[in-house]
Amino acid sequence: MPTTAKHSLYVVFAVASLLAVWPHAFAWMQEGGNILNLPSFFIDSYRSGNAAAFLTIDIVVAWITFMIWVVGDAARIGLGARWGWIFLALSFLGTCFAFPLYLVMRERHLARQGQVA
Repeated sequence: MPTTAKHSLYVVFAVASLLAVWPHAFAWMQEGGNILNLPSFFIDSYRSGNAAAFLTIDIVVAWITFMIWVVGDAARIGLGARWGWIFLALSFLGTCFAFPLYLVMRERHLARQGQVA
């Protein structure tokens, strides 16, 4: 797949996922949930059933891994730790949003540097 097409697909995934997940967050908040209380958010989703528990554990581990990796990776490739912190902050909107956008930025940066992504 050509890089431009792949990057476009990543951006579509990011935007579509943001539009798909946040209505559920707003509904949960209308039911009394507090999005700033992350343990409560994840515990509520975990307790919603086996499928929800599976997905909750899956995304929590992926999110923590992303948060540990992104700042160091951005600094290591020369993009700058500041950009890593920005994407870490964006991950609070959704890992499904921040991760594909970071991949686009990362691959474009590496291509400009003449490195393989």
